[in-house]
Amino acid sequence: MSGRMMKYPYTFTAKLAMFPWKHHMSTSWIYRYYAIGVVATLPVFVWLNGKINSPGNIKKYEEQMAKEAALAHGH
Repeated sequence: MSGRMMKYPYTFTAKLAMFPWKHHMSTSWIYRYYAIGVVATLPVFVWLNGKINSPGNIKKYEEQMAKEAALAHGH
């Protein structure tokens, strides 16, 4: 590569690389609060994922789906 800057970043990754992240993070509230919101809600989603994908819950779901499939084919 020549190391020169592109006149126009055509690819998505080039656009991400050229985006002025530091400027937007320091001047716009939406980027800061989005980042804070993601960090604040991450533990809740990790906890929910653990509860939803627990072995007991998966077994219960499979039993329910088998029961519904039997009812659908039995009518």
